[in-house]
Amino acid sequence: MLPRNMRTGGCDLPGVESNDVPLIGYRSLSPDRGTISGSSGRRPLSDDVNTSQAEPSPMKTTWYCPLDLSTVVEEEEDGIIYTVVVKQQHGAINSPVSVSRSQCVKAGTEEKLVLHLLHSFSMGDSSFVSIFLSTYRSFTSTERVLDILSDRLENPPGENERSQMRQSFNKAVCTVFSTWLTEYPEDFQSLREPSRLLRLSPLLPQDSSSAADLRARFLRIAEELSEKALLPDARKDKDSLSSPSPDPAKFEATSILGFPAEVIAEQLTKIETELFVRLVPYHCLGSLWSQRDKKGREGVCWSVRATVRQFNKLANAVLASCLWPTKLRSQQRARLLEKWISAAEACRAKKNFSSLYAIVSALKSNPIHRLRRTWQDTDREALKKYEELSEIFSDKDNYSQTRELLKEEGTSKFANLDNRLNNRHVNKSTAQGTVPYLGIFLTDLTMLDTAVKDRLDNGYINFDKRRREFEVLAQIRLLQSSCKNCVFTADEAFVQWYNSVPTLTEEQSYRLSNEIEAPGEPSPRGLTPAVVITQCPDLSTSRTSLTGDSDSLFDFQSPVNNLLSKLTKHMRSPSVSCLDVDTSPSTNESTPATLTPTTPTKSHRRSASCGNNPPGNTPGSGPDMRIIRIRMELHDGNLYRSILVTSNDKTPTVISSALEKHNQDPTQASRYELIQLLPEGKELVIPATGNVFYAMTSSSVDFLLRLRKKGGSCPFGSQPINTETSATFPRIKAKGRRLVRTLF
Repeated sequence: MLPRNMRTGGCDLPGVESNDVPLIGYRSLSPDRGTISGSSGRRPLSDDVNTSQAEPSPMKTTWYCPLDLSTVVEEEEDGIIYTVVVKQQHGAINSPVSVSRSQCVKAGTEEKLVLHLLHSFSMGDSSFVSIFLSTYRSFTSTERVLDILSDRLENPPGENERSQMRQSFNKAVCTVFSTWLTEYPEDFQSLREPSRLLRLSPLLPQDSSSAADLRARFLRIAEELSEKALLPDARKDKDSLSSPSPDPAKFEATSILGFPAEVIAEQLTKIETELFVRLVPYHCLGSLWSQRDKKGREGVCWSVRATVRQFNKLANAVLASCLWPTKLRSQQRARLLEKWISAAEACRAKKNFSSLYAIVSALKSNPIHRLRRTWQDTDREALKKYEELSEIFSDKDNYSQTRELLKEEGTSKFANLDNRLNNRHVNKSTAQGTVPYLGIFLTDLTMLDTAVKDRLDNGYINFDKRRREFEVLAQIRLLQSSCKNCVFTADEAFVQWYNSVPTLTEEQSYRLSNEIEAPGEPSPRGLTPAVVITQCPDLSTSRTSLTGDSDSLFDFQSPVNNLLSKLTKHMRSPSVSCLDVDTSPSTNESTPATLTPTTPTKSHRRSASCGNNPPGNTPGSGPDMRIIRIRMELHDGNLYRSILVTSNDKTPTVISSALEKHNQDPTQASRYELIQLLPEGKELVIPATGNVFYAMTSSSVDFLLRLRKKGGSCPFGSQPINTETSATFPRIKAKGRRLVRTLF
């Protein structure tokens, strides 16, 4: 070990008594300088250092060590694990070393986590209450939390009411329940019966004004619950009341041309802002949202469902207004496209990303995308704006451009617009909130729920996972706060037109599109119809099509973003960015159509975003699965369906699934052959009994279903490629498991 005067540059370090000083780094100095480079104002070393000892060579070397040392350890008590941070801070010369200690919960049992609510403040875990109240529904219920807290209040600590321990305990009780009742009143209002509140009220501290206020509020809620129990008919959800269906005969599609783009954008932003402010952030948790379609959970996540319905309603309005008047000339229909592009541009200026994405995705849907003559007659400037707006929601680098915009404009007053022409949409007199595309947050939370375990190996609830989820929820709440002071004026004429739009099914939209332009010619548009690829975490039960599901984070340096960065780095898979549809049973033909942000298709039952890509980095694939796009060989074959293919799927299984998703008879699979469409017009015929996963190449995810011809001749102009089916590779799955263990 080097001598002390060599390790410390010949100087005594302040507050360090031991001779064992850790070596952290060093800097070499020029012989003709006496101060550390870049540290002006410091005392020259020649004042204190003996040059015969400190200069053994022509170059001076200064050794230094940190004055602030932190140690992170884990401590386990009865039923709970803490992450403890011990920080040693050195002050002035010869002053004692100050040691600070803070600890936060990493994992624990259900009871210990609930009881930690009352002790988190004294232990330096100040964020625990907010995190717990935002995420506890993932691992317990409101009734269970109230029962545990009530049991604890019946046996409070301290010898008497005036002891310091009892006073601190009472203060924590009032803080916890006041925060809970203020932030999440629906938790208490949704209780089935008032008995728990009636038990809790007399247990609250008696010598506190805040406790008296809490007691009165609890009793008032208990009284309301009693009235609801006695009058069940009075308990009706406003959303459950069916509104009259629009009359298609009274719908004037071209009336949208009479509204300025700014008016359309403002009215859409008004609707979206009101829904976003009412959004309950914890409804977006992956553990809740992914279970929304299970029996008995039809009413969960109602605030997210409302946003989904609005997204689909707007996309349907764009489709209906452009397709309903089938007798228009292509030039006239092009004016409708230009109007919606201008409205999307105005939504961008108002930072309404939800409506912007709904409009863009509807314009990119197949029934509108295939209208060749209409797009040819559309103004070039409008087309340029349309392509720029579409690029905002590109899935490149995990929707990095959308996330970057949220980071830059999330809490700013106005949009950051470089184009001076767009400034006409900005009203500088009023601040504007940001309405995000909710699918990004749903994606990230679902990814977290899928990738991180709910419990540790010892059965403890993994609370570190809840901290990561809370960071996403906190960003939603931050955006909500920017929208609360926004003021809009309703335009009754537009609202009346918007509510008069009839709902088109997928088949109706495609039929109207074919009436406008008969099938037979390929689309000349440069932008191909976008297909949103959804990956399902439950791979064992997700063997059906993964498109059409109705259902960013800011680029902050946080654990959840680090986690997502690792996932995107290793998986190279775009997040699911589509909103799911409301899958409640329809009562008539006018129920909202199932519209995805990119192409109107039917929905599947669960959406997530996980999995690894095989070689080729195809979006939406994994080590033993891939998502492919299959279309039928029609006269105008642009309508794709996405199918999840695993390493166990044979050709007949994939063909049957594809036929079913195209509303064809799956029992007729033997009449079709599966062909992979390769670059340069080449085709690869998948063997009739082969393994599709290993027979396909990584250069394309587009497939074609073609009726078999006698003799098996290939179509003219195609260049089929022969290939051998590869054997299985058991090491791939093991490698994927090792990767997951390394990441998490």
